[in-house]
Amino acid sequence: MRAVAAPLSSSPAVLVTGGAERIGAAIVRAFAAAGWHTVIHYRSSSKEADALAAELPSASTIACDLFEDDAPLHLARAVAHRHPGWCALVNCASVFVPDDVRELDGDTFDEAVRVNARAPAQLAQAFLRHTARSQPRRVIQVTDQKIANSNPDFFSYTMSKFALHSTIEMLAKGACEAGDRVYGLAPGAILPSHDQTIEEAQRSHLFNLLERRTEADEIADAAVFLSYGWLASGTTLFVDSGQHLLDQDRDVIYLEREART
Repeated sequence: MRAVAAPLSSSPAVLVTGGAERIGAAIVRAFAAAGWHTVIHYRSSSKEADALAAELPSASTIACDLFEDDAPLHLARAVAHRHPGWCALVNCASVFVPDDVRELDGDTFDEAVRVNARAPAQLAQAFLRHTARSQPRRVIQVTDQKIANSNPDFFSYTMSKFALHSTIEMLAKGACEAGDRVYGLAPGAILPSHDQTIEEAQRSHLFNLLERRTEADEIADAAVFLSYGWLASGTTLFVDSGQHLLDQDRDVIYLEREART
């Protein structure tokens, strides 16, 4: 584990896993704009993490491979030690690899479950166990609109997100002190994914009820909103322009391609 830390501080801090790039980086910027110290977790994107931290008023970075067995526990202890004001956790890190609904791929499944489900569950548990109870704490588990609108594509990924979703209500009921909140945040199609081109993504991201693109900043703003704790603990907030209200039989990557053939 490699950390680049700001001086010890008791100001409110948020850890964003997968915070160096893509939606995670948008979430980091939104919390920074709201006055938080941001702890940017990354696995291998050190240059991106350092560059992002350099542009923010108060930020630090920490490297950790969430696939490793005890990595989430070490990560939680390190952040709690360095930042006494750590009171929000956004589990955004994720792997998105295709495998076939007709034949589960063991390696893809193991990585998806370890990174997308086990690690955020362990990290949330350790966060709630090791951080100070002097202020309300917030856990935000980033899931996927697929938990309400599933399809056969990205089989292991989707299973892992269902598993992560199941942790939200359980943690809310059994791991929190008074004032704590555990939330789900379920995005739709936001950025180019897998092997999509930018042009394919622009078209496929219109496959929702509002026929509009949902932007990464909307997810980031929702994460900051949830950090205030105004919703009941255990709630999942969908930010997807209504995509989860549809019944799509394939991932939008392939729906868009099929529509052009």
